[in-house]
Order: sequence, then structure tokens, then C-alpha cells
Amino acid sequence: MTTIIRAEAAHEFLALVPTLAGFRPERSLVCVAFTGNRTAGVLRFDLPRRARDRASLVAAIVGTLCRMRQVDAIVPIAYTDARFDTGRGLPERALLSMLVKRAEQAGFLVRDALCRAADGWGALDDSETPAAGHPLAMIDESPVMRLAPPELTILGSPAEAGELPPPDPAAAGALAAALAELTGASRGAALTRLGGNSDPVTLVESLLGRDAVNPPLRLAWFLHLASLPAMRDAMMLQCAFGVVVGEAAHDDAIATADRAAEAELSVEGLVVHEMAEGATGDVSEMLSRLLLGHSSLRPDPRRVERALAMLRPLVADAPETHRVGPLCMAAWLAWSLGRGSAAGAFIDQALAIDPKHSMAGLLAVYIGGGALPEWAFSGR
Repeated sequence: MTTIIRAEAAHEFLALVPTLAGFRPERSLVCVAFTGNRTAGVLRFDLPRRARDRASLVAAIVGTLCRMRQVDAIVPIAYTDARFDTGRGLPERALLSMLVKRAEQAGFLVRDALCRAADGWGALDDSETPAAGHPLAMIDESPVMRLAPPELTILGSPAEAGELPPPDPAAAGALAAALAELTGASRGAALTRLGGNSDPVTLVESLLGRDAVNPPLRLAWFLHLASLPAMRDAMMLQCAFGVVVGEAAHDDAIATADRAAEAELSVEGLVVHEMAEGATGDVSEMLSRLLLGHSSLRPDPRRVERALAMLRPLVADAPETHRVGPLCMAAWLAWSLGRGSAAGAFIDQALAIDPKHSMAGLLAVYIGGGALPEWAFSGR
């Protein structure tokens, strides 16, 4: 069920934005996109630090809006640490003016252009904005704040979703012991105890169950598989798209690993070679397109949320030797939901552990370059 919260004035709309975005923006340029009178999405970009970077940022924003189906109006908002009391007028006026002009040229209705500064707020075309800005208390004490759904969790910043909880020493010890079992002489007995969960597809479905209580051995097996590139990517796609895609991905992973062994190449090396030669099969091609976001098939957000809820404490409790794989999974899954800042935080943690990790490096270049999945622009 869609919750509709009406904002009748600019300060009420600013009070509503954290609810729409799911976080409290800081040093950001946020664009709330509309289809008619309904919000269709929220885009967030870091504020440019140099004046010469404004034009490229505005071009990227307008280009992204043009790809969003049925979006016909926007409200851009600058969130800045700058202040009105410096006497220079509305902070980020130049950036907002440039964006308004380009958006209108592209055919979008700009309903308002706002700025929340460190000491007040104002609107771009509001001649009644005081020199010191309107008081921030108008936003922070707005009745709109009380209308947000009670189950909504608003993060302090967009990157906060990429932070890990404090490790649980008991859980960490149990994970380390289970990993030792799975990689030591008792591996066979440990796999027997796993039963059907020794199969990666079954394992992922068990871990994502709504009321799943995941024992250390099951989580340790997941960590072990996540350290194997082909298994990691297959489980990641299964988390996002479901068991049918998972089964196809795991079958393809096994076939790819066999071909890599025959060619005496790493899995990543084989994939690069086959793509260069145009020798990828139909299933591999489909899976590659999903990994790159080159598909209108949308991930199941409930599955992705459950996967992220499972991964964050698991990574926190895992030995450092087994963290990079699940961190890459968490980064891609966050990106699949449009949480680029959270994805970047996970990637940074992965590269801090292993600066030469191939998947983490590829994600840093691809996601860090501003790539967005095509499903972000498909109709809902």
C-alpha cells in the first residue's frame, strides 16, 4: 500500500524528504522526481567541490531523469554546510540555477528549487526569503514529521547502510570454528551435518527465509562459498532474483569453473577471454547482463533487504580472510536498490582488506563511475 504524505508548503516538503529518501541528506544535491503529483524516485549526488564540476553534474542528473519513464517534474534541493550569514545570499544558488535551466530545457516542470543550509533554508525564486534564511525549526518541527510510517527507519546518511554492526565475539568464535571444520579434515562430516544445505541454492533459500535461524555451520559454508568467485556471483544473483535465476547461475558457475580448469585460467580470466572472443553462451550472456544491470528485470527488493540484513552482521563476525567476498555481494545488492553510497562504503571496506581484489576493483570502477541498472528506469 502506498503512503501519501501531502506537503503544502516548502518547509513541509523539506521535512518530508528524509522519509522519501530513507536517509537525511548531507552535502548533497537531491532531486525528487514526480510523475504527476506522485513521487517517482529520489536521486542523490554529492555536491561538487569545484565550480567547474557543476556542468558535468547537472548533465548527469538531467540525463538520468530523461531515462526515468513517465517522470515529468522535479524538485531539486541542495543540502550544504554553507551558511546564509556569510552575506552571499542563498547557498548553492549557481548550481540550482544551472540545474533548473537545463531541466526546463529538457522538458521537465521544476516545481521548486530549495536549499537547506547550516543556519537556515530558502527557495531559489522566493523573494521573501530573509537574508538570514528561514529558520530550520520550521522544517524540524513540522507536523509532517509525525506522518511518516512508523516502521520506516531513516538513516543518518546514505552511506550509513554500508556500515557494519559491532562484532559479536561469541558469534565470531563459532563462525571461526565452523570454518575450520569445513576446511579441515572433518570437512566430510561437516557437510553431512549440513544435509540439503550443502547445496548452494538450497543454502541461500534457507538463509533468506523470513524466520530463518541460521546456525554457525550454515553461515560458515556460505562464507566459504562466497570466497569462490563463481559461487559468490551465483548466490548474489539468487539473492536478488530468486531461485530460478539461482539455479541457472549455479549450473553456469560449475560449467564455467570446469572450462577454466581445462584452459588453465582463473574464472575471471576465462570470462574476460570468452567475452573478448564472443564465445559466451546464452545463459552466461543473460547472467552477465543481470550482473551489469543491463536488464529491465527488477530484483525482488524484499529478498535483497533480507540478504543485506543477513550479510551485515555476518561480515562483521567473519574472519578477515572471508570478508571480501560477502562485502562485494553486499555492495552489488545495495547498488541494485539504488543505494550507491552504501555500495561505495562496502567496496571501500573490501579494498581496505584486499586492494588487489578483482571483483572489488571492478565494482569500484563500475559503480564509482556512476553506472545505474536499467531496471531503475523501467516502469513499476
